[in-house]
Amino acid sequence: MPDLISLSIDGQTVTVPAGTTVVAAIACVAAAAAPAAGAPTAAAPSTGAGAGWSATTSATGPAVTRRSVSGALRGPLCGMGVCHECRVTIDGRAHQLACQALCTPGMQVRTALAENAA
Repeated sequence: MPDLISLSIDGQTVTVPAGTTVVAAIACVAAAAAPAAGAPTAAAPSTGAGAGWSATTSATGPAVTRRSVSGALRGPLCGMGVCHECRVTIDGRAHQLACQALCTPGMQVRTALAENAA
């Protein structure tokens, strides 16, 4: 079993395996918050960084990470740091790429959803 770490996403404590990207943790939180009825469960690989956790696919679409200039909700797209759609605030630093950042113990992540609620 991989080492587990805890972090906060929009004020919610999340526990993920070490080596998980922030965007993967955000997607898991979004899926757990609004699972689709009868949606399949996508299990992570049994080895490697994703071992030991699973996520339920959400009918609401991709996880929200930010808002565009016009106010439209945006989510991760490319997964390799090119599109910048996954920008979040990590430990008070705005515009961090969630697809390129690994979760660390005690990390504080804020998405566009939390920014709008504040």
